[in-house]
Amino acid sequence: MRIITGSARGAKLSTLEGEDVRPTTDRVKQALFNIVQFQIEGRNVLDLFAGSGQLGFEAVSRGVKCAVLVDTAQDAIDVISANVHHTNLTSKVKVVHMDYASYLMKQDMLFDLAFLDPPYHKGILEKALPLTAEVMNEGGIIVCEHAADEPVPEEAGDFVKRRTYQYGKIMLT
Repeated sequence: MRIITGSARGAKLSTLEGEDVRPTTDRVKQALFNIVQFQIEGRNVLDLFAGSGQLGFEAVSRGVKCAVLVDTAQDAIDVISANVHHTNLTSKVKVVHMDYASYLMKQDMLFDLAFLDPPYHKGILEKALPLTAEVMNEGGIIVCEHAADEPVPEEAGDFVKRRTYQYGKIMLT
């Protein structure tokens, strides 16, 4: 994995190992950032279920004000922390080791852009969306990466589903 563009362009990122790991492919990541390219600079970004943190790091490289990367797994936090130091993006990245629901219920920071990429087919996305909507600024964008056969609710709080893009078995909503 690598950062595609911006100030840290080309930086290689460490990733988690194992059968349950499914890092966002460069193709899907490029498509995602093409979709939100004008919603990045100077914004606060939430990378929930961060894994290796690649979406948050890509956003920071492209000029966000701050990215908060949240994951509950210690091995994910270890990889994210190593990537923070390797990319020298420490001043704009906050790493949080916490369950998504606990984090969102305690959060007082508001976000302009949120990336949600939870484990597939476990019903987590349906639970995380309304909680995420509560910590978003007006006019914010929530992007969900999910399996093509996994439905996404039409509404979450004040947010409504606008667009869906399919990349093989992966969807961006």
